[in-house]
Amino acid sequence: MNSEEEKYMLRCIQLAQNGLCNAAPNPMVGAVIVCDGKIIGEGYHVRCGEAHAEVNAIRSVKDTSLLKRSTIYVSLEPCSHYGKTPPCADLIIEKQIPRIVIGCRDPFSKVAGRGIQKLKDAGREVIVGVLETECRQLIRRFITFHTLRRPYITLKWAESSDRYIDYSRTDGKPVILSSLLTSMLVHKKRAEHSAILVGTRTAELDNPGLNVRHWYGRSPVRIVLDRQQKLSPNLHLFDGSVPTLVFTEAPHAPLPNVEYLPVSDYRRNVLPEIMETLYTRGLQSLLVEGGSQTLQSFIAAGLWDEIFVEETPYLLHSGVKAPEISDGYPFATEHSFGRSFSPLYCLKKQSIASFQGFFYREKGGYYL
Repeated sequence: MNSEEEKYMLRCIQLAQNGLCNAAPNPMVGAVIVCDGKIIGEGYHVRCGEAHAEVNAIRSVKDTSLLKRSTIYVSLEPCSHYGKTPPCADLIIEKQIPRIVIGCRDPFSKVAGRGIQKLKDAGREVIVGVLETECRQLIRRFITFHTLRRPYITLKWAESSDRYIDYSRTDGKPVILSSLLTSMLVHKKRAEHSAILVGTRTAELDNPGLNVRHWYGRSPVRIVLDRQQKLSPNLHLFDGSVPTLVFTEAPHAPLPNVEYLPVSDYRRNVLPEIMETLYTRGLQSLLVEGGSQTLQSFIAAGLWDEIFVEETPYLLHSGVKAPEISDGYPFATEHSFGRSFSPLYCLKKQSIASFQGFFYREKGGYYL
């Protein structure tokens, strides 16, 4: 692969990541326009419903006469259909850009190669597959949502050095294992997800707000499992400040900004049905924060894509055990912010990544 092509595609990926908190449910996309070996324009998809990356890149070019002899690099196949914005493939053709380099094809059924074909039919030179693995990893949430028809699922917990996440208790406040810095990163993760989920016991004992307070961004839709409707309406989860969905066994009158959704049969594994409901509501990504039983249920069902584990220096000696990953995935230990973080990763098809000490495993390989 041409190193120049990869250099510009890496810049596309870098630009695209700026849309992490606001692009969903659209994918993150970056675009770069190059003429005579120089970047003359670049852009990314800032927010769902607004201009796509290609449009922003073209708008940023000062001398538009250069477009007729330029190459546009884009991390994802240009769209070919009318959605909230016109087709980007049509704009590229209209501006007479002769050469298009694409990172990966769009898995979305309304595109799925049609943008590439439209550009070729217009006589344009089209190259596909530059840094394809990296470009697909960039949009792994989007791919998961459209291919598996469920949200992209991240499990997260902090544990003591003897692998407990809390004391065994029936009231009182939870043990705070995260530091101020790692707590900030947790709130960043919340801002990056469409929804956040906890079980009944965590909601009842911890009374969490599950909103974004220590980072800039939107709070995710709150999801709580409450089979027997045990939870008090006075909990923070029901304050109406954030849209909240409660999955329960029987119908219940709604509260302000709180919707109760009966599950067909709580005696069986209800997680697939809940994930299907979140899919139909367009919630592309889900952060599961607890408790241990709920996290373990997701692991047992194979419903997860990333796992974040913060290892703390505290000893609890007894209490609620941390969830177990029993399928033999190896992990290593890294240190950041005075804490240890364990990256768990699959040897089948795998990449490992980190952000300021938070490491995660990407399971399976269906998107690589």
